[in-house]
Amino acid sequence: MVYPDTFEGFQVDSSETWTTFTKRETQQKLIRRQIKPKPFGDYDVDVKILACGVCGSDAVGGQNTSLSASAMKSWEKRPKVTLIKTGERVGVGAQIYSCLDCKQCKNDNETYCRHQIDTYGAIWPDTGIVSQGGYASHIRAHEHWVFPIPDALNTTEVAPMLCAGLTAFSALVRNGAGPGKKIGIVGLGGIGHFGVLFAKALGAETWVISRSHAKEADSLKLGADGFIATADKDWNEPHRMAFDLIINTANSSDGFDLQKYLSLLDVHGRWISVGLPEGAGQEIKSNMFMENGCLIGASHLGSRKEVLIMLQLAVDRGIHPWVEEVDISEQGCAEAVMRLHKNDVKYRFTLTNFDKAFTT
Repeated sequence: MVYPDTFEGFQVDSSETWTTFTKRETQQKLIRRQIKPKPFGDYDVDVKILACGVCGSDAVGGQNTSLSASAMKSWEKRPKVTLIKTGERVGVGAQIYSCLDCKQCKNDNETYCRHQIDTYGAIWPDTGIVSQGGYASHIRAHEHWVFPIPDALNTTEVAPMLCAGLTAFSALVRNGAGPGKKIGIVGLGGIGHFGVLFAKALGAETWVISRSHAKEADSLKLGADGFIATADKDWNEPHRMAFDLIINTANSSDGFDLQKYLSLLDVHGRWISVGLPEGAGQEIKSNMFMENGCLIGASHLGSRKEVLIMLQLAVDRGIHPWVEEVDISEQGCAEAVMRLHKNDVKYRFTLTNFDKAFTT
């Protein structure tokens, strides 16, 4: 029998009770709703979790009944696994499987694989088992989605880098961020603050675009070259057609004048969304981007290749995200998701002290 056969973890039972966490564990002979992983495959890795980032999707009205985010772990493996060494400190992000055989996978686009499996809330084919995420003692993932962590990176800081950080990084590098480019980051939150850190590390001139001046000081401390508050009168006029790329990380589209944002882009500049705002979203008409011929798109997570490049860049440039630590517990998980839902965090939570919460 493969050890561990079942995992312990914290979960919610429904979207209506999204702040009420219950611990699943074994207590002597009494089994309280343990987490059963999918069958151990030839290329799977079992990872003992040390820390776990808290993702914005964990707090979007409790949409997920199995909550998680990117996780930082150490592990044991199956014999056919070659990408990871036993006992190595590793990370797992928001994806734990792709087919690795389709056109997308073979072109470093495996995060867009039609058969990809999310780390939490996804159903493994042929088993009906739901992936349970990182608020747990362990997780099981395909080796391709388990990443060695450089020794220079702090466990607490690198955990959210594998979800929010990768989301920002992939969007930036796939859309040309680098020296000589002017980049705008809409929203200074969990993803947005990573956007600032990575855009600067890639050598781009970086500006933060926010609703008010409340986060201007933080933006500059993070390294931003400039700041735009959309509450200011005619806020877009001094910056029309000035940006090569704008990454939209906003979690709300209320009162969002998309046409003004698009007016900031140079000819064929790109507006790339990575946030997941609630609500109906924006109405888009051709005349909104015909003036500059700008392009509208989106980005999803990132590839293994991008993860490894991102982690090395973080080492080389000494990148340190702003992270608040919360002990993993029923109370700690509830506090984290409730505060995140209120945007009361600077700028990412990491759940820690897993060794105190779990017996295995």
